[in-house]
Amino acid sequence: MDGPIEVTPQLLGELPLPGPGGDKESRGHVLVVAGTPSTPGAAALSAEAALRAGAGKLTVMTAAATATALAVAFPEAQVEPLPTTDSGHPEAAAADDVLTHAESADAVLVGCGYSDAAATLAFLRALVPRLSTPLVLDAAASVYPGQEPSGLHRLEGRVVITVNPSELALTAGIEDGTPLENPEDVAASVAERCRAVVLCGGTSKQIAAADGRRWVFSGGGPTLAVSGSGDVQAGIVTGLLARGCPPERAAIWASYLHGRAGERLATEVGPVGSLAREQVPHIPVVLREVH
Repeated sequence: MDGPIEVTPQLLGELPLPGPGGDKESRGHVLVVAGTPSTPGAAALSAEAALRAGAGKLTVMTAAATATALAVAFPEAQVEPLPTTDSGHPEAAAADDVLTHAESADAVLVGCGYSDAAATLAFLRALVPRLSTPLVLDAAASVYPGQEPSGLHRLEGRVVITVNPSELALTAGIEDGTPLENPEDVAASVAERCRAVVLCGGTSKQIAAADGRRWVFSGGGPTLAVSGSGDVQAGIVTGLLARGCPPERAAIWASYLHGRAGERLATEVGPVGSLAREQVPHIPVVLREVH
């Protein structure tokens, strides 16, 4: 297998753009299913990142206990409450409500802020077999392809799995706590098995497609190694999917936009001390630089 291709501005190509006179619908409708009573910020970070990546319309479905507060804090979004388990994660029965909203969405993101693997798996087992919208599975939601890799096949490659190295290991069935010496190979294996695109963060961003193609973005730096950074990256991917990007191109672009946002923050603030929320405003600035 050939080595990965380095992600550069020259590699990125063009992004889908709304036509003259286009409205918010023409720029793509994102559905974010994320956040628990203890992690409402994960929903906010990923949702705002999706809009900053160019999506035009946003619906957030989150824990009922924090839905009102999130709606007040995030006036750009339609916020819908979800029934939750004792751990604050969506009940399996909540899949019916999500599917109703997914019918009108162009991309769905699930998983930001989730940590209860068992509850997340039960919810996704009720959701994914009936879902037809392009899907991004982030963080704890990667438990689903780990347990049900063939469950994503019906989406015919319209899936991006966004993970950090530890989550990638679990998705690949590697024992918890085992360091990955070759994340690029593991990502490629997961992508082939699940028929999905995998975007794995870390010291470099590894992207793998199901057909064996691989890419790497080597920039970004330590500025991105902060709580909430993965939520931002997942939101970027989802916003680009909603705009009409193919999954592999959404992941490639997201790796660059997120990485360059980190580099800009390192210049402005320093290599440490910046926050994930500060990455988000840099997304459209980087888009302007290269598009």
